[in-house]
Amino acid sequence: MGATGSGLGELAGDRGLLGRTSTAERVADILRTRIADGFFRPGARLSEDGIGGALGVSRNTLREAFRLLTHERLLVHELNRGVFVRFLTVDDVEDIYRTRRLVECAVVRGLGAPPFALDGLLTAVLGGERSARDRHWPGVATANIHFHRELVALARSARTDELMRGVLAELRLVFHVVDDPRGLHEPYLIRNREILEALEAGRCGTAERLLADYLDDSRARLVEVYGGLVPDRGAAGR
Repeated sequence: MGATGSGLGELAGDRGLLGRTSTAERVADILRTRIADGFFRPGARLSEDGIGGALGVSRNTLREAFRLLTHERLLVHELNRGVFVRFLTVDDVEDIYRTRRLVECAVVRGLGAPPFALDGLLTAVLGGERSARDRHWPGVATANIHFHRELVALARSARTDELMRGVLAELRLVFHVVDDPRGLHEPYLIRNREILEALEAGRCGTAERLLADYLDDSRARLVEVYGGLVPDRGAAGR
């Protein structure tokens, strides 16, 4: 289930992103993005030789990057087998949504007095609606992720942004297993716009209520679908 030779050739194109000072953090950034985009899907084994060769980094640097991503719960190391992209459990999904509800609703609740800097949210809403008109469902999924990142960015907190980046990267592992971007994301386009319009009007209480209902509904739907595909609620792994 690992990447093919041609896929590793594509990954080699990321070598330029490492610059002159290759670090484990930069390698982790590249792999995190590739995992989130579905280049490496849940269950895929990550080859040290293949990836290290494609990126032109040492084995030690790559192992440190793997360690960082394992700490972020995107990878799992299996003794004598290697490093794999994680399969999340249903319990993981529920915990992710608990975290999202705590963080996203708190951001909206703490916005203070309008006006708010909503350009990023508007761009995400318009991008999702445009992708839906074009029937480009992966684009709808990307726009929806963008919407929630921009929502949290309203807090103007680098730490909160980093937390949300990790939470949404984990969530995309689930989306890759379900593999139904239209069914998972199209129903929420109108709700994204409703939240945006409430914030534009300065009605933060309404926006928070809409967001809480949105996240509760999304969690219930995803748990139902994902639970049918990955019924084991035990420890996450392959």
